[in-house]
Amino acid sequence: MDNYTNLVKLCVGADSVEDLIAWRSARQAENPEAANRHVTRMWPKREAELLNGGSLYWVFKGVILARQRILRLDEVIGADGIRRCGIVLDPELVRTRPAPRRTFQGWRYLAPGDSPPDLPRTRPSEDSLPPALSAALAEIGIR
Repeated sequence: MDNYTNLVKLCVGADSVEDLIAWRSARQAENPEAANRHVTRMWPKREAELLNGGSLYWVFKGVILARQRILRLDEVIGADGIRRCGIVLDPELVRTRPAPRRTFQGWRYLAPGDSPPDLPRTRPSEDSLPPALSAALAEIGIR
């Protein structure tokens, strides 16, 4: 049995992995400290499992296409005084085999056995198909 878990999160505002990369680059120029941090309202109850090798898997238009390893969880106090969780991520964005996911809000835990495998590093841009087509192919077991 694996002693770590992952998170899965919709990548709101990004239609592709390239969009996320461009957004992170722009954010890096504005605030290098926050470039690889995703702030969320809820603090994960399974913190120890996430920090034991977990990753955040990004969903683009209904398809998991990439992940980033979770390095730590930082407390972030918003302008409204509310405590939030800053999920600090490894800067390396790893592309994964496309895996369809239904729409949801917030984030969900994702067991290692349910996580899509990484694409080989020699094929970093394999997923040039539109996300909807990738999802359809993955759904029928072709990709």
